[in-house]
Amino acid sequence: MRTIRTLFALLALAIPAALFGQVNFSISIGPPALPVYEQPVCPGDGYIWTPGYWAYDDSVSDYYWVEGEWVMAPEVGLLWTPGYWGWGDGGYRFNNGYWGEQVGFYGGINYGFGYSGNGYDGGRWDNGRFFYNRSANHVDLTRNHNVYDSNSQSRNESRVSFNGGNGGIEVRATSEQEAAGRQRHVAPVAAQTEHAQTARANPELRASSNHGQPPAGTSSRPQAVNDHQVTISPKEMAPSRQEGNGAATEIRNEPQARQQETQQPKPVIHPNDMAPYQRPAPANSGNAKADQKYQRQQDSLITKQTQERQSLQGKQDAEHQQMTQQRANDSRTQQVEQKHQQQTQQLSNKHAAQQQSLQARQPQPRTQSRPEKH
Repeated sequence: MRTIRTLFALLALAIPAALFGQVNFSISIGPPALPVYEQPVCPGDGYIWTPGYWAYDDSVSDYYWVEGEWVMAPEVGLLWTPGYWGWGDGGYRFNNGYWGEQVGFYGGINYGFGYSGNGYDGGRWDNGRFFYNRSANHVDLTRNHNVYDSNSQSRNESRVSFNGGNGGIEVRATSEQEAAGRQRHVAPVAAQTEHAQTARANPELRASSNHGQPPAGTSSRPQAVNDHQVTISPKEMAPSRQEGNGAATEIRNEPQARQQETQQPKPVIHPNDMAPYQRPAPANSGNAKADQKYQRQQDSLITKQTQERQSLQGKQDAEHQQMTQQRANDSRTQQVEQKHQQQTQQLSNKHAAQQQSLQARQPQPRTQSRPEKH
């Protein structure tokens, strides 16, 4: 029994890496240059910017863009080290990103917004609170109360998205970065893997479709995890941050048109607030029987998850009705809402893990040899 539990634990650890962009093969052609894009306003304290990157979809032999997003740190004190493409053994492989107490090596890639290629200058933890560098991030002082200004970030105008090889960034990890790479790491959270999976399913984000210039605003959104609620202010007063490759711009107030563009979705507290399930593209492995079986498994899982959403929503509705009858005060109402948000987030994480586990078993094409891979 202990052996079985160990195998399941190892499988659970392996699944997020595969869906987050990690590949088990090498690509002979490096990813496109990093596009220039605007950073959406930070939705609240505790969120950390995870920059956009190019991932690779083996099923269509194409790179696709995963937009940057604000993600609540899984633990106080943790920072995000972005993944990166690096050359080795005759091809490019993706090195997965991770959460850790120190920002490690990410290929010297200039992802912008504090990630200039060496370390992180977008913010810092201090006594359990995260402070934002307003010179590197798009923050709103009505939402983010812990801010400072620092222009110490080194200038790096390169938009090259890979390390080594022909035309890549020629940077190697320092001893400090190597040490950070050996520290305790936390894998990408469920919200990040869901975000990458959504990008993978969007044909507009493929490099062959957008020629390295993905459309803006197709998938970026704040992710609420760890039972925190996003509080959206009625007025948009944030300074704008542009130039996804890290180029500095002046701090300015947003015009009304921009205010409307940066309005964020309401926080996910109840199952009805969750985004609808997106069916993955039909499998096309060349094995019709295996593809049909996989499709039936997908349909069955979505049906089951939908029923679980409806069941939880019904229980929460009953609690709301009970509070109304009891004329609960504001304090009691807030406690119940916090409990509902925790329940909904736990259900979301559970469903994401189930989808990841099933997708890892998707039938693969019989013929794997392609000219661009080694």
